[in-house]
Amino acid sequence: MEHGMRLRLREFRPRTGPHTYRVVQPRRPLRHTSLRAPDPIGLLLGDHDGLSKLAGLFSFAACSRHTVVHVPLRDGVPPDQGVGELVDLVLVHHSLGLRAGQWPELRRRLRQGTPLTVRTDEARTARYAAAWRARQERTGSQDALRHATHARTLFFFGDRDLFADTAVRLAHAAGHGPLQKGVGEGHMACLGSILPVDPPGGGHPVEVMICFKAYPPYAHFRPAGGPATRPRRPAAVP
Repeated sequence: MEHGMRLRLREFRPRTGPHTYRVVQPRRPLRHTSLRAPDPIGLLLGDHDGLSKLAGLFSFAACSRHTVVHVPLRDGVPPDQGVGELVDLVLVHHSLGLRAGQWPELRRRLRQGTPLTVRTDEARTARYAAAWRARQERTGSQDALRHATHARTLFFFGDRDLFADTAVRLAHAAGHGPLQKGVGEGHMACLGSILPVDPPGGGHPVEVMICFKAYPPYAHFRPAGGPATRPRRPAAVP
């Protein structure tokens, strides 16, 4: 999007011990998006709206290093594909120092939130992601999001450029998912992954597949390039 995405959030200021944290959640749930924890393969399954909003949330997280982004995903429509535990998602900057074990206490304190509206900057996010990819190619490093699963929540620990790169991956999946063959009949389409990390000692890389799936009934689904609206009814004759 040229001018960025408008995100309607809810902001919390929970306190544990001497620390006060800033936590934000989407104001409305991503009903048709689900996440299964990687073991070693996880699955992020969403429709266009869900993947787009997740891209926006990663973009927001990239430039909000003092903010914890919490995306409740367990209470949406149960997915009909994939195996493994359904989990929520939390995005945290390395520099914040929050540990996964601290989260249950913080989550219990998310009681009275304040409405918050922010706008992402897709062009800036794309620049950060491109800089990260260029740095990876130049240095040959395997820098990737760290992750942990605790209390039915998947945590991604990263920094600005790592979150920006994931935002771009999710935006690509949201934009190209509706173009894939068979999605109008309910088939799932895989469009990339997060966390391609080789475990020490070998074995399958740990990753989360990013997949698009339109939600039923499929009669409402309109592939990209098709008519954007239904035909108008003829005006009533006075």
